[in-house]
Amino acid sequence: MALDPRTPVLVGVGQWSNRVDRGEPPVEPAGMMAEAARRAAADSGAARDLLARADAVRVVSIFSRRYRNAARLVAEQVGAQPRDEAVSPVGGNEPQVLVNQACRDIAAGDADVVVICGAEAWRTRKAGTADELGWTTQDESVPEARLTGPEVELNHPAELARQIYLPTQIYPMFEQALRHRAGRSVDDHLVHVSELWARFSEVAADNPHAWIREPWTAERIRTASPDNRWVCWPYTKVMNANNMVEQAAALILCSAEQAEAAGVPRDRWVFPVAGTEAHDTYAVSHRPDLASSGAIRLAARRLFELAGRTVDDVAHVDLYSCFPSAVQIAAAEIGLGLDRRLTVTGGLSFAGGPWNNYVTHAIATMAGVLRDDPGALGLVTANGGYVTKHALGLYSTEPPAGGFRWADVQDEVDTLPTREVCEELDDTVEATVESWVVEHARDGAPERTLASCLLADGRRVWATSDDPTTVAEMRSGAEQIGRRVKVDPAGTLLL
Repeated sequence: MALDPRTPVLVGVGQWSNRVDRGEPPVEPAGMMAEAARRAAADSGAARDLLARADAVRVVSIFSRRYRNAARLVAEQVGAQPRDEAVSPVGGNEPQVLVNQACRDIAAGDADVVVICGAEAWRTRKAGTADELGWTTQDESVPEARLTGPEVELNHPAELARQIYLPTQIYPMFEQALRHRAGRSVDDHLVHVSELWARFSEVAADNPHAWIREPWTAERIRTASPDNRWVCWPYTKVMNANNMVEQAAALILCSAEQAEAAGVPRDRWVFPVAGTEAHDTYAVSHRPDLASSGAIRLAARRLFELAGRTVDDVAHVDLYSCFPSAVQIAAAEIGLGLDRRLTVTGGLSFAGGPWNNYVTHAIATMAGVLRDDPGALGLVTANGGYVTKHALGLYSTEPPAGGFRWADVQDEVDTLPTREVCEELDDTVEATVESWVVEHARDGAPERTLASCLLADGRRVWATSDDPTTVAEMRSGAEQIGRRVKVDPAGTLLL
């Protein structure tokens, strides 16, 4: 059967880790993205310049520099004159969302060549402001880039009132809920998680684009030390995403017709097979529990239906891995065992966590893996927020029989149960601990405990305490989930 000329295909991928930590000169994000795009063009092996033919340049939202129109800066540096200059909303799900959008546009004839790119220069940015660093500033004569989707608020006032809003606080709270559901003690679960993360480290050691290529043993991962302090117990530093990186990645997608016209060799072609998207409740406060994701479960089920495949057909996987709990939740909802290889990059702790752009690197790496394993099926998952916003994609060197297919399953997700939250208390009330963590200072000392508690009527209430006796007991390692406590009107946790 002849290939539909509008079939979207990923033809070029580029990655760059600018090792400023080893003396390489810093480059601002726009320049880093342009370099990654040039590498993607070279990777395609095209006889004609695909970048010059790009009619869309779409940038993953950047933290280290908020340009007025980052897409135009990239286009100017690579010689493109795109009709569409766009930037994504904030979220680690966005690279896969951008791929899904590009495939739909290409299939519909609304685009021929789409460049997707992102970059972070966070180490350099921490050293000064953009003006101090001499990074590009665009004046108001430059039109702002189109926003590819809406920005959404992910924090409930009840969470903000207790200063519970950082991913480093919330993901370990998910971890405790997972541990309790599995019936493990804190110490046994630390071994379990550290062994999972050690397997990610092994993959990063073989990834030439990884930021940390030194293998970490499970024991080292779970042991607090000067270079691996407790952040929010039970997570050590290396169990958190590593955003202190200078990394860029780019993807070039086009129609099969354009790929042939540009002379891209067929052994470079990787087909997006199917994509799905959905989100769990935007506020964690409304989740029915802290150890699952209905959105991932339903999005994964629909993904395989669209592709006419099953999870058993997947040969290569990259699960979004900002924290160990994200991996475990996704694996359980999709039906993947934790004993198999769940990353092609090494994950955000070791390969690098350049804020919203990690999945661009994951897709780029997956393309190389699939080119080396023709016909195999690869799965990439993307996660934004607090296991909140999700985008999933299947890839193969074999074209999908019915063309690229996409679905948003939000309507189905919205029928799932949710939980009410208690924003204010008139009096001190009894509650049951649902999950808890202990924040540590940079010197390693435990300083505050955070807890999600359930009231008798099922509502969730957030509580904290910096009382040394309370913090010490919550940090003791003894099981606290299920413990009866009190919460006063100020949100103070009382044992």
